Amino acid sequence: MSSRKDELAQRRFVKLVDRIKAMMAAGLKPEYRGFYGQLILDQEAVAELGELADIRRAARAAGRQLGWHVRTHAAHNETLFIIDDRDPPREIQELAGRRAADAVSAVISSAMAEARMLRTSAPIALPNRPDSAGVDL
Repeated sequence: MSSRKDELAQRRFVKLVDRIKAMMAAGLKPEYRGFYGQLILDQEAVAELGELADIRRAARAAGRQLGWHVRTHAAHNETLFIIDDRDPPREIQELAGRRAADAVSAVISSAMAEARMLRTSAPIALPNRPDSAGVDL
């Protein structure tokens, strides 16, 4: 009976590895050639997948299949971070650095444009008209 239980547990684990591997691979950017992988599982996803220890173990197994060096971190709110901790080649680092700089620049430009719009669309206070009492028109 014990071997049957072990076999069932092994099949469940393999399914969990396959499911996590698919999620990990889905987030990869082709231009980074498999580097900079990450998967963030929120509390709901963790609860749906099973026990945290099993998920972490499955993530490490899935990472080995993808060539990742997996690090996991469970936050206090039960969010699980799965990260590829490998050092990418220099050209991938440079590409990622340029992409990050472009993204930051776009956010700053957008914030500046929004601030300009808010400044120019703010109601303008008109000067008070002098009281017309006693003035003949």
